Amino acid sequence: MNKHHHRRPDGIDPVARSRSRRRALQAIYAWQINHADERGLIAQFAHEQAHEVADLEYFEDLVRGVLRHVDTLDSALAPHLDRGIDEVDAIERAALRIAAYELSHRPDVPYRVVINEAIDSTKRFGSEHGHTYVNGVLDKAAVALRSVEVRK
Repeated sequence: MNKHHHRRPDGIDPVARSRSRRRALQAIYAWQINHADERGLIAQFAHEQAHEVADLEYFEDLVRGVLRHVDTLDSALAPHLDRGIDEVDAIERAALRIAAYELSHRPDVPYRVVINEAIDSTKRFGSEHGHTYVNGVLDKAAVALRSVEVRK
């Protein structure tokens, strides 16, 4: 893989951001299963991330943000789910929580990028049709959380 990714004019490396989201998905998944503490979780995955090009700062923001706002994020997702959040597959639940965090707290990231990244992560790690479910939920959540941007 090319180590010299093309950074955007704003200095963001989209490939590194994607890797950060994938690592955050794995960290949130692990937290959902074993309820590890935030610092240990970030340290474990940050160490793994040091071996590949990733946006460590973004990874930490996603993990800390989801852990600190999980109840609010789950409440924002609830009207768009066809079941309780705890009944959603763990990978899909982690992807939805990260996307809900980005939609709510990272207005610098376009909502289409948030949705596409969640779909890609779910295709990679989730169940066979999990990405379809995540897409449907996030399409509705984006309208609620980013109504001004979605209407443009």
